[in-house]
Amino acid sequence: MPDPSVPDTSTSDTSALPARIGRPALRALAAAGVTSLPGLARLREADLLQMHGVGPRALSLLREALAREGLALRPDR
Repeated sequence: MPDPSVPDTSTSDTSALPARIGRPALRALAAAGVTSLPGLARLREADLLQMHGVGPRALSLLREALAREGLALRPDR
């Protein structure tokens, strides 16, 4: 029986931000308090593009990751 005090690391966290977006983008998102895809889904594209380190490539990868989880960025208004 597994020890409940030890976290399960055998499965990947599908809500985690994709590392492929690059370290600058990951740092920018972490500085903004965004550490998961559900957290990312609360932002607008314009919010992301204002972050230093988040460019078109990172934005595209983030959109793909969100779509795989059935999520999307907030609509720009």
